[in-house]
Amino acid sequence: MMGLMASDETRTETRTEAPTEARAQARAGSGVPEVPGDAPATRAWTTWTTRLLMLGIVLAAVNLRPAITSLGALLEEVRDGLGMSGSIAGLLTSVPPLCFAVFGVTAPRLARRFGPGAVVCAGMVAITAGLLIRPYAGGTGGFLAATALALMGIAVSNVLMPVIVKRYFPDRVGSMTGLYSMALAFGTSVAAAATVPLTDALGGHWQPGLAVWAVLPALAVLPWIPFVRNRKAPTATAPSTPPGPGPQGEKPAEQPPLRITRSRTAWALAVFFGLQATAAYITMGWMAQIFRDSGVSAGTAGLLLAVIMVMGVPLAFVIPRVATRLPHQGPIVAVLGVCGLAGYAGLYFAPVGGAWAWALLLGVSNCAFPLALTMVGMRARTGAGVAQLSAFAQSTGYLISIPGPLLVGVLYQHSGGWGLPIALMSALMVPQIVVGVLAGRNRTVEDEAAR
Repeated sequence: MMGLMASDETRTETRTEAPTEARAQARAGSGVPEVPGDAPATRAWTTWTTRLLMLGIVLAAVNLRPAITSLGALLEEVRDGLGMSGSIAGLLTSVPPLCFAVFGVTAPRLARRFGPGAVVCAGMVAITAGLLIRPYAGGTGGFLAATALALMGIAVSNVLMPVIVKRYFPDRVGSMTGLYSMALAFGTSVAAAATVPLTDALGGHWQPGLAVWAVLPALAVLPWIPFVRNRKAPTATAPSTPPGPGPQGEKPAEQPPLRITRSRTAWALAVFFGLQATAAYITMGWMAQIFRDSGVSAGTAGLLLAVIMVMGVPLAFVIPRVATRLPHQGPIVAVLGVCGLAGYAGLYFAPVGGAWAWALLLGVSNCAFPLALTMVGMRARTGAGVAQLSAFAQSTGYLISIPGPLLVGVLYQHSGGWGLPIALMSALMVPQIVVGVLAGRNRTVEDEAAR
């Protein structure tokens, strides 16, 4: 089914005598988007392209968080090396959601112009360049600028992943979302666990310990190259299921963009996305430091952060599949929220004694991210709707999440401890549960935006 996704990008065309109407009916039955002028592809090409696309999705997902968690593991060394205060370090941990909000909103427009494959490929190139440059940029300003370059590539890929899955795997949204969420969690946890040992192996300096993570996005560029060739490739704005022909065989009129801000579900999903992103970036930016300040060694703190992230590997595959089988995703939201509250409570009262248990609970809570991505695919009926909803929910959500990591840094610096920051994290979990339950209702933004 998915072999036809890049029919205008990498195809060797073959002509048949089958009538156009029959070919259209066959496409409609398969769930593959209709592209005017397409010729059918061979079975070998179909299998090869499907596998290449899946490989590209997995490798891209692996690179969507190491730029952040590798920095979290070495935040103390980077602060000392660049002379950062706690407030400036808090600003640094707020850069990811800021970049995701600013650059993520441009992803649908870029995909319409250049094709989603070309945009994701460019995103991987930007990540590679940013990670190579930032340790050696010199000074806090250069470090922030290079980090922003890498995060720009992450931002556009973040937004386009649900779009690509919805468009080209319309009957496997849950399993494919689980696959790339699992790959994302894997990359996140590996970077958290391996950064300190890699830094020690590379001489103990934080610069090569951060720069080494540029290797992975460089490899991820390769499977996307075949999808860059033709800019006329079907984009994220086309519906995932072809509409029927208009009167007298005319092509159906292009649907106008949704008035997405009129949808309550879109707003609920955006706020839910923002609150879970707040918790995630506080965790990635500060959790290793919280454990270190509690008396845990740097290596163990990195492993604890890795445990939090690695929980997403199995759960990110299971949760989307379960979510797509439920009419309402609210119960999953509630379970994840309760795990987060329990983890923060343990971190407050016994940060060292129960460190591994709190890491497990917080790891479960962090799986609100793949759930949010799954709901993006479920709350819209068409590829165009998913593109708009994904851009709106992620960009608005990341804007909401910007103050969180910065506020944690300010509270830590002025209070001299982690009590107030942990209390803030716990308090934010309550509205996250509430809006998540609202976003999980069985509704679509197309219906609400049309009212």
